[in-house]
Amino acid sequence: MSAAVWAKHRGSAMGLLEDLADKLAQDTLAEMERLGNDRLYMDVAKALGTSSPTMQETFLTSIRIRMAEARGRMFLQTAVAALEAGKAPPTAPKGGEH
Repeated sequence: MSAAVWAKHRGSAMGLLEDLADKLAQDTLAEMERLGNDRLYMDVAKALGTSSPTMQETFLTSIRIRMAEARGRMFLQTAVAALEAGKAPPTAPKGGEH
């Protein structure tokens, strides 16, 4: 860890945990896309869990948030393209109502 990262989070272990887990999640998602391996994150999570269940859960939360955002963005792009073409937008998946 760089001195700048450590200085930024001195006294804030939770902030450091979240930043490190999110950076690892971003790197993992990039490698998943590059390699075409949509389950790599599960192996990374297992490796984390052997030494820090807290880091593991924070990493998985970041993965879930980023994957959900990507699905939502893809849906938005598809819906906008359909509407701009004068077509009906796709139906939103069931189960995500709030």
